[in-house]
Amino acid sequence: MKRSANCVRSSSSGAAGRNCKIRIEADYFERNAERMRYPKFRSQHLFVGSGAIEAGCKTVIGSRLKQSGMFWTVRGANAIIAPRCCHLIGRFEDY
Repeated sequence: MKRSANCVRSSSSGAAGRNCKIRIEADYFERNAERMRYPKFRSQHLFVGSGAIEAGCKTVIGSRLKQSGMFWTVRGANAIIAPRCCHLIGRFEDY
C-alpha cells in the first residue's frame, strides 16, 4: 500500500487542485493500509467485497419484511428480524 501511495504521489503533475486531491487519496491509502490486506483475506477464504453480505441481507431480511401488503415500524421490524437471524444461523437459544 505504501508503494502504491508513493506511486500516486509521484505521478502528480499539473493543476494545484488536482495535486491536492491526489495527495488526499494517497494519504487515505496510507492510513487504511492495514484494512486493505486483500490477498491475506482471500487466502483465509474471507469475503473482501460487500456483495455477499448485501445478498444475504436481501434474502434474510427482504424476503421476510417486503412481502405483499406489509408495512413495518422500525421497532416491529427489529422485533421480527432478530429472532429470524438467530434461527437461520442456528443460534436461536442465544436470543
